[in-house]
Amino acid sequence: MKARFLTSALLVAGLALTANVASADKLDDIKQAGVIRISVFDSNPPFGFIDPKTKKLAGYDIDIAQAIADDLGVKLELRPTNPANRIPLLTSGKVDLIGANFTITDERAKQVDFSIPDFATGQKFIARKGVLKTPEDIAPLRIGADKGTVQEVTLRERFPNTKVISYDDTPQAFAALRNGNVQAITQDDAKLVGLLGNLPEKVKADFEISPFSLTKEYQALGASKGETRLIENVNATLLKLEKEGKANEIYNRWFGPDTKAAQPRGEFKFAPLSEQPKS
Repeated sequence: MKARFLTSALLVAGLALTANVASADKLDDIKQAGVIRISVFDSNPPFGFIDPKTKKLAGYDIDIAQAIADDLGVKLELRPTNPANRIPLLTSGKVDLIGANFTITDERAKQVDFSIPDFATGQKFIARKGVLKTPEDIAPLRIGADKGTVQEVTLRERFPNTKVISYDDTPQAFAALRNGNVQAITQDDAKLVGLLGNLPEKVKADFEISPFSLTKEYQALGASKGETRLIENVNATLLKLEKEGKANEIYNRWFGPDTKAAQPRGEFKFAPLSEQPKS
């Protein structure tokens, strides 16, 4: 029995070592290929969207992705995604990193390894003016949420009697709100601010963001499990951006006082979760 157990244990350990060696090759593969593939959104300003002037992807997540590629000395290949397809793209090997507005959760940590946070936010709602004043107003409503997001999961868990309608992305959910198919939509507050900020004034005047938040959330980049070297390199880039003041430059480019999604960065910084402001 002991010999059999030892043999099995050594076999498992050997498999684990083999897996670790294989997974550690991802960073080498990226450098050898001369390109890093990062998934981003293409219809969620200011995080990721198609710039109408250049017809190219632009946004907060894109700037961070470019900084990572530059530090590695490789080209950046952006892969558009929607919320539900972020992890499948990674686990299928079609991208090297998730860079699409990706919230850190314990459940996701079972499937991916996270970098240090690159954004702080919270879950809020958009509704027609006067509809949502307190969390107690949520229960009887039909609410749209992006499929596969933390916001969808949180809403279903905390308000089991609320009718939640899933959509592929935030623009689709907002179209349903305008058409009356839902009475509110939910997302992280930064994305909702960006959504309203890009609407025509006549349309924007009918809607407002909820004065309350359901959660405090941190977002990060995600890599396949075991890709320690890749994550360490991503973290090094983020820490360097913070130290050199470039993190603030990127933030102000998309969320500064003169932007459509203006909101203060506050005490947040590119740093480990343990060093983030306590909510």
